[in-house]
Amino acid sequence: MPHFTVEYTDNIKNEANIALLFEEVHKVLISRDSVFPIGGIRSRAIELKDYRVADGSEDDAFVHAVLKIGAGRSVEVKKEACVALFAVLKNHFSELMSKRYLALSMELIEFSEAGTYKQNNIHARFK
Repeated sequence: MPHFTVEYTDNIKNEANIALLFEEVHKVLISRDSVFPIGGIRSRAIELKDYRVADGSEDDAFVHAVLKIGAGRSVEVKKEACVALFAVLKNHFSELMSKRYLALSMELIEFSEAGTYKQNNIHARFK
Protein backbone atom coordinates (compact mmCIF):
# COMPACT_ATOMS: atom_id res chain seq x y z
CA MET A 1 0.00 0.00 0.00
CA PRO A 2 -0.82 2.76 -0.83
CA HIS A 3 -3.00 2.30 -3.87
CA PHE A 4 -4.19 5.37 -5.80
CA THR A 5 -7.17 4.99 -8.13
CA VAL A 6 -8.53 7.69 -10.42
CA GLU A 7 -11.91 7.57 -12.10
CA TYR A 8 -12.35 10.14 -14.87
CA THR A 9 -15.00 10.90 -17.43
CA ASP A 10 -14.13 10.00 -21.00
CA ASN A 11 -14.86 13.53 -22.22
CA ILE A 12 -11.48 14.64 -20.82
CA LYS A 13 -9.45 11.62 -21.90
CA ASN A 14 -7.29 13.51 -24.38
CA GLU A 15 -6.47 16.34 -21.96
CA ALA A 16 -6.22 14.40 -18.68
CA ASN A 17 -2.62 13.13 -19.11
CA ILE A 18 -3.13 10.42 -16.52
CA ALA A 19 0.42 9.10 -16.94
CA LEU A 20 1.84 12.46 -15.83
CA LEU A 21 -0.65 12.63 -12.96
CA PHE A 22 0.57 9.24 -11.73
CA GLU A 23 4.18 10.38 -11.99
CA GLU A 24 3.35 13.39 -9.81
CA VAL A 25 1.37 11.27 -7.32
CA HIS A 26 4.20 8.76 -7.00
CA LYS A 27 6.67 11.56 -6.29
CA VAL A 28 4.50 12.66 -3.35
CA LEU A 29 4.17 9.13 -2.01
CA ILE A 30 7.82 8.20 -2.56
CA SER A 31 8.91 11.33 -0.69
CA ARG A 32 7.11 9.81 2.30
CA ASP A 33 8.85 6.44 2.11
CA SER A 34 9.05 6.22 5.89
CA VAL A 35 5.23 6.21 5.88
CA PHE A 36 4.42 4.46 2.59
CA PRO A 37 6.71 1.66 1.39
CA ILE A 38 7.82 2.39 -2.18
CA GLY A 39 7.36 -1.22 -3.26
CA GLY A 40 3.69 -1.07 -2.33
CA ILE A 41 2.73 2.03 -4.32
CA ARG A 42 0.24 1.35 -7.11
CA SER A 43 -1.77 3.66 -9.36
CA ARG A 44 -4.56 2.84 -11.73
CA ALA A 45 -7.14 4.71 -13.77
CA ILE A 46 -10.68 3.91 -14.72
CA GLU A 47 -12.10 5.75 -17.71
CA LEU A 48 -15.84 6.22 -17.28
CA LYS A 49 -18.02 5.97 -20.35
CA ASP A 50 -21.40 5.83 -18.62
CA TYR A 51 -22.04 8.74 -16.27
CA ARG A 52 -24.18 11.83 -15.76
CA VAL A 53 -23.10 15.04 -14.07
CA ALA A 54 -25.47 17.57 -12.50
CA ASP A 55 -28.54 18.10 -14.70
CA GLY A 56 -26.85 16.64 -17.78
CA SER A 57 -27.29 19.83 -19.79
CA GLU A 58 -23.56 20.57 -20.21
CA ASP A 59 -20.50 18.54 -21.17
CA ASP A 60 -19.47 18.42 -17.50
CA ALA A 61 -16.54 16.26 -16.42
CA PHE A 62 -15.24 14.88 -13.17
CA VAL A 63 -12.20 13.21 -11.67
CA HIS A 64 -12.52 11.24 -8.46
CA ALA A 65 -9.43 9.84 -6.75
CA VAL A 66 -9.24 7.26 -3.98
CA LEU A 67 -6.20 6.65 -1.82
CA LYS A 68 -6.36 3.27 -0.10
CA ILE A 69 -3.97 2.64 2.77
CA GLY A 70 -3.54 0.13 5.52
CA ALA A 71 -4.37 1.09 9.08
CA GLY A 72 -1.86 2.40 11.59
CA ARG A 73 -0.91 5.90 10.49
CA SER A 74 -1.68 8.94 12.60
CA VAL A 75 -4.44 11.39 11.72
CA GLU A 76 -1.79 14.06 11.10
CA VAL A 77 0.20 11.87 8.69
CA LYS A 78 -2.93 10.89 6.77
CA LYS A 79 -4.14 14.47 6.53
CA GLU A 80 -0.77 15.81 5.40
CA ALA A 81 -0.47 13.16 2.68
CA CYS A 82 -4.02 13.73 1.47
CA VAL A 83 -3.58 17.51 1.38
CA ALA A 84 -0.39 17.06 -0.67
CA LEU A 85 -2.05 14.61 -3.06
CA PHE A 86 -5.13 16.79 -3.53
CA ALA A 87 -2.84 19.74 -4.27
CA VAL A 88 -1.24 17.63 -7.02
CA LEU A 89 -4.68 16.79 -8.38
CA LYS A 90 -5.80 20.45 -8.37
CA ASN A 91 -2.55 21.64 -9.96
CA HIS A 92 -2.58 18.90 -12.59
CA PHE A 93 -6.11 19.76 -13.72
CA SER A 94 -5.98 23.54 -13.19
CA GLU A 95 -5.59 24.43 -16.86
CA LEU A 96 -8.36 22.07 -17.90
CA MET A 97 -10.60 23.46 -15.15
CA SER A 98 -10.05 26.98 -16.49
CA LYS A 99 -11.46 25.86 -19.86
CA ARG A 100 -14.44 23.69 -18.93
CA TYR A 101 -16.74 22.53 -16.15
CA LEU A 102 -14.86 20.01 -14.06
CA ALA A 103 -15.36 18.58 -10.57
CA LEU A 104 -12.42 17.17 -8.62
CA SER A 105 -12.72 15.00 -5.52
CA MET A 106 -10.57 12.66 -3.48
CA GLU A 107 -11.19 10.32 -0.59
CA LEU A 108 -9.08 8.26 1.77
CA ILE A 109 -10.00 4.67 2.54
CA GLU A 110 -8.19 3.03 5.42
CA PHE A 111 -8.66 -0.63 6.15
CA SER A 112 -7.33 -3.08 8.66
CA GLU A 113 -4.82 -5.78 7.85
CA ALA A 114 -7.45 -8.36 8.79
CA GLY A 115 -9.19 -9.24 5.58
CA THR A 116 -6.42 -8.20 3.19
CA TYR A 117 -4.18 -10.72 1.49
CA LYS A 118 -0.93 -9.75 -0.21
CA GLN A 119 2.23 -11.19 -1.66
CA ASN A 120 4.88 -8.82 -3.01
CA ASN A 121 8.53 -9.43 -3.86
CA ILE A 122 9.01 -5.79 -4.99
CA HIS A 123 9.53 -4.53 -1.42
CA ALA A 124 12.88 -6.33 -1.13
CA ARG A 125 14.30 -4.22 -3.96
CA PHE A 126 13.88 -1.05 -1.89
CA LYS A 127 15.37 -2.36 1.35
